[in-house]
Amino acid sequence: VQLQASGGGYVQAGGSLRLSCAASGRILRTHAMGWYRQAPGKQRELVAISTNVPTTNYADSVKGRFILSRGNGEKSVTLQMNSLEPEDTGVYYCYANYGGRVYWGQGTQVTVSS
Repeated sequence: VQLQASGGGYVQAGGSLRLSCAASGRILRTHAMGWYRQAPGKQRELVAISTNVPTTNYADSVKGRFILSRGNGEKSVTLQMNSLEPEDTGVYYCYANYGGRVYWGQGTQVTVSS
């Protein structure tokens, strides 16, 4: 299974960006899909994740600003990021758990200027 992420880029504070992630390959049961991010000098952290409970969980720092959506059956996930802040800058990684195995996308840079 491969995860292909797209979107990201450079935006001024208050702007919006949209990240998309599409999975290819043989996909068994999807347990979760979502996004993590890693800011310079910091550990990778959860941004938003959708599970099969079903629930969608967001980091406190993005609640009310980011929206996670799943589509195309269990093969895609989109993160709509609104009211972006400089603190949202980092590399964003698509995440998926298929059949108990964890997969990561290649990472896409998001830069928010003040």
